[in-house]
Amino acid sequence: MATSIEPTYFAPELHIPKGTFNIDFYKEFGAIEHFCFRNDDDSIHVAELEINGAIFHLHETMRDALEPIRAKGVTTIIGLFVPDVKEIMTKAINAGATEINPVEDHEYGYRQGMFKDPFGHLWQIQKKI
Repeated sequence: MATSIEPTYFAPELHIPKGTFNIDFYKEFGAIEHFCFRNDDDSIHVAELEINGAIFHLHETMRDALEPIRAKGVTTIIGLFVPDVKEIMTKAINAGATEINPVEDHEYGYRQGMFKDPFGHLWQIQKKI
């Protein structure tokens, strides 16, 4: 009898500044919100989102963790594999992201583009070609 094993996957936690009320940027470029817990002042404490099956969390900065704006730089790069790199890049730019690298095919076998979201996180949108 074969047993079913649940898949292992990464679910990055992206930190956002305390007092953030609006995360519509992520929904505008295709994320689906699973849940959003808010603080007493209605600011966001933690939200779970998904893009084409890739789950990630937005969490207000706590303890010693820093979001990119307060850290004065990038804290990590989120690599997102998608079927259509150009489509996701276009949605992100239209939603308010800043293009860092345009979509290109690279000799190492990837189509990639990079943008910075409004909270300072870098996203590498990619697909194997």
